[in-house]
Amino acid sequence: MSTDARAVLRRVGLAPKKSFGQNFLVSPHVVDAIARACVPEGEIGRPRVLELGAGLGVLTRALAERARSVVAVERDRDLVPVLGEELAAHVEAGRVRIVEGDAQAVDPRELLGDADPSSPRVLAGNLPYQITGRLLERAVAHADALDRVVFMVQLEVADRLTASPGTKTYGALTVFVRAAYRVTKLFDVSRGSFHPAPDVTSAVVLLEPHRPRLAEETETFRALVKGAFGARRKTLRNAWSRVAEAPRVAEAAARAGISLDARGETLDVEAFARMASHLASG
Repeated sequence: MSTDARAVLRRVGLAPKKSFGQNFLVSPHVVDAIARACVPEGEIGRPRVLELGAGLGVLTRALAERARSVVAVERDRDLVPVLGEELAAHVEAGRVRIVEGDAQAVDPRELLGDADPSSPRVLAGNLPYQITGRLLERAVAHADALDRVVFMVQLEVADRLTASPGTKTYGALTVFVRAAYRVTKLFDVSRGSFHPAPDVTSAVVLLEPHRPRLAEETETFRALVKGAFGARRKTLRNAWSRVAEAPRVAEAAARAGISLDARGETLDVEAFARMASHLASG
């Protein structure tokens, strides 16, 4: 079968759906690079991969040739039978399983099976831009069940995920994701690598889970992070005024080694974690 998304679409008489945020990869080089990030040379034949938004199966095929198995999730019911045709040999061999469903609702542990130290569990996907945030939230929620995440996102999002404290791009998303993962931007992807070409440049990021997490996403932790970045120009004394009573906030901050005269964007993940811990136990 064809490895070119444009040729597949012509053959089946379909067009990319804007409502689904469909931008299909057409660069063999990028497809190969993503597959190698998901399944490094030293792990060929071992990982189980869950691919979100399999589309026309171009990346799915590359993953199937390197991984132990691939579960390909696709919500566009028009594409599901096309996936079956394109990946028929891999499906028959038991290397690929196609699931019609919403990527925002999948459970990696359920689809990839129980933990097996010899078979890493990998989450991958070329994320539709309009639901990137929600899919990152899902990845954070399931970090304990994953060994690696490889996502294609907007370059702007990649920059936010890898930003340092004190910079303009450092924000709540940075903290929430990095509480669960070490984040590395692997490479940029030009607009011409897709059909149709998106309006923005993309990037591939690698997320490797912390064991244990740097911070548990408790109600207190969420409130502290959202408060800090919901009012970036305010000092923490004002930004956290609604999180708890002023004396409790002051005591917890002192124990955590945090100045309430600072701004939230200057705190790293560990500082937010310390503050949440002391505030919850105070």
